Amino acid sequence: MSEFRVEVLTLPVADVDRAVEFYTAKVGFALDVDYRPHAGFRVVQVTPPGSAASIQFGVGLTGAAPGTARDHYLVVPDIEAAREELAARGVPAGPLRHKKSADWQGDFAPGPDPERRAYASFFDFADPDGNTWIIQERAEG
Repeated sequence: MSEFRVEVLTLPVADVDRAVEFYTAKVGFALDVDYRPHAGFRVVQVTPPGSAASIQFGVGLTGAAPGTARDHYLVVPDIEAAREELAARGVPAGPLRHKKSADWQGDFAPGPDPERRAYASFFDFADPDGNTWIIQERAEG
């Protein structure tokens, strides 16, 4: 079968400059591209540290309403360190939570998973437009 890799996700934003500031200065993504050949088109591409996929936003990229991108996942090796880092940068990080049981039926409890099971601990945040992200822990090793 052919390879199908996710390389870019597009976010609908209302204010491109505000989104650049949020994703680079606060969240810590690298600014890869900010291309504006004319007033009707601008593409900004940012990449999360360690990610093979990037995020795009801008002018003329999508007809979706700002803030309608929901629940994109970012996976980190240490959920507590990631939350502390984002909160220290001014990102409105939600509380840590974890799946209480192995059946994954929505039963969350506060804090990180006591056993640090892969994919069991989470927190979330939203960008200034309301696009939401879920941060999930998968320990290395």
